[in-house]
Amino acid sequence: MNQIYSRRSSLPLRLFLAVVCSAGLMFLDRYTDSSTQLRSYLSTAATPFFYVASLPQTLFSGASEQFMSQQEMLEQNARLKETLLKQNGQLQLLRFLQQENEKLRALLSSTAVVEDKLLVADVLAVYSHPFSHQVMLNKGSNDGVTEFQPIIDEQGVVGQIVSVGPTSSRALLISDNTHALSVRTERTGVRAVVEGLGQWDVLRVMYLPHSTDIREGDRLLTSGLDGRFPEGYPVARVTMISQDANQPFMVVYAEPFARLDRIRHVLLLSGRTVAPLAPMIPEAQEQP
Repeated sequence: MNQIYSRRSSLPLRLFLAVVCSAGLMFLDRYTDSSTQLRSYLSTAATPFFYVASLPQTLFSGASEQFMSQQEMLEQNARLKETLLKQNGQLQLLRFLQQENEKLRALLSSTAVVEDKLLVADVLAVYSHPFSHQVMLNKGSNDGVTEFQPIIDEQGVVGQIVSVGPTSSRALLISDNTHALSVRTERTGVRAVVEGLGQWDVLRVMYLPHSTDIREGDRLLTSGLDGRFPEGYPVARVTMISQDANQPFMVVYAEPFARLDRIRHVLLLSGRTVAPLAPMIPEAQEQP
């Protein structure tokens, strides 16, 4: 039975307190310099809940691997060996091309050589906003993660870090409707800007004149001009081109290489600049 004399606060009062707290948080986030630090504290406090929420999936994945049949394990092992063999063959060619590239850079007295360090991170949670595509990762400042650090997976570019806590970080995906990055076409080298539309499998290529040489199927790579993403990583493939004479630019859509709606593991890039290469002078041309 309900108590006759109840001392609970009324619903309008609770609604008023909730609105006041929400307005106060929005004010702090918009007009104070401590909003980033406050977000970091809140993210750190919420990290254990993300770990607990992802625990059932982790346990289920481990149990499914334990009950995997021997035949499936043998087949998976064979596929992994085949993949490793192919990648080792490509790595040998990559080393040769890298040596050739270093020679060309030395002849041109190039001063920009960047090597990328990789850090593996797991996805703890996915934000359930219909247009804001963000994920929580299990790596933070204690692991060397920094703000605006680019993220990739085995297929292509995923996004970048936008908030860092001690043990976790928040990443913005390239499909988010507030994200944009500079790209170039692999076939012709034409530069463009790709922005998210709030959809997992569609990106829009911006500001391309009608005379631009671009085709369906062209691969879009990072150009490195935005100062965030290193050059040469695959971003998307052009899927549709529409031209309207009444519009100043053509309408181009692309499909991201990364499977943004099902990512579980990502790689965080950490660029390191190497010392400039000295120009190579043939011995026959050296002065005595």
